[in-house]
Amino acid sequence: MQFVHGGDWAGYRAEFGRDPLDFSANVSPLGLPEGVAKAITAALATADRYPDPFCRALREKLAAHEGVPAEQLLCGNGAADLIFRLVWAKRPRKALVTAPTFAEYAAALETVGCTVERYFLREADDFAVTEAFCGAIDDSVDMVFLCQPNNPTGQLTPPALVARILEKCTACGALLLLDECFLDFLPDHASLTAKPLLGSGNLLILKAFTKLYGMAGVRLGYALSADPALLDAMGAAGQPWGVSSLAQAAGLAALDETVYVDRVRALLAEQRPRLTAGLRALGLRVLEGRANYLLFQGPETLGEALRQKGVVLRSCANYPGLDASWYRTAVRTGPENERLLKTLAEVIR
Repeated sequence: MQFVHGGDWAGYRAEFGRDPLDFSANVSPLGLPEGVAKAITAALATADRYPDPFCRALREKLAAHEGVPAEQLLCGNGAADLIFRLVWAKRPRKALVTAPTFAEYAAALETVGCTVERYFLREADDFAVTEAFCGAIDDSVDMVFLCQPNNPTGQLTPPALVARILEKCTACGALLLLDECFLDFLPDHASLTAKPLLGSGNLLILKAFTKLYGMAGVRLGYALSADPALLDAMGAAGQPWGVSSLAQAAGLAALDETVYVDRVRALLAEQRPRLTAGLRALGLRVLEGRANYLLFQGPETLGEALRQKGVVLRSCANYPGLDASWYRTAVRTGPENERLLKTLAEVIR
């Protein structure tokens, strides 16, 4: 069995007998917030009971955090769980996805026999979504997937263009899934989110605790929609206890970690340009983008050479629209980024 995502530390440990310096997973480099760790430990006392199947307390706190009614929220076992629940609930016949983009959209769609139409973004545009994307949405499309900012390119679609894409989806009767799982890393996220467009029943926004709070192993995501029937259908599309009591406790604590979030954003603002400049100084092509990761192009042998030296990047060879010369790297702490650049220099020389 082949794992198609980054973050497979267990596979690396099985092969090399040690842990790598992992740049393949786009999670906060500051680790699990202390308050979240304490909340998980305290919640162990409730592990002998079934978790709240409706995540009542978490949804109420999320509603205040996001500025939406609790009825417009559905929690899940990570964002991937909600992607599959959406597809299983709606069972679209044809869906439009950009290429390259996150693999789980197509993986979920294929489980229901949906035709996946890929809209290939142009390398000449640095793989940015342009106005031309609206032209690919027509009456034959039931569902459209858009990642904001896109994974792995880091490209951000302007909010005005997102609004026009939603208008086209509404006119054609298609549902737009807008994946904002990486958006909260940006200091101006509040002006970039599509939440003001939630009044349209044709929009579902996807978010997660995974990335910003370093909670990848906890598995906690949530969806926002003004269509209660859609959220009910998604809730019924999977098993009834989708979010563990430990994950719910972690989410409640994470929403209080405002200082931690400020530190993560400050780190990203400082280190992203430094890492970009360091990669370019090595002669590598780096896309601008806006996210806690960078997409860059280099020799096809680069990834394996680094892997042998204990550093892991995300090879983008399995992304439709990219090839083995493209890599995605997370932006981590200053010392970690310097180690990456130093190892890269050794390999390239």
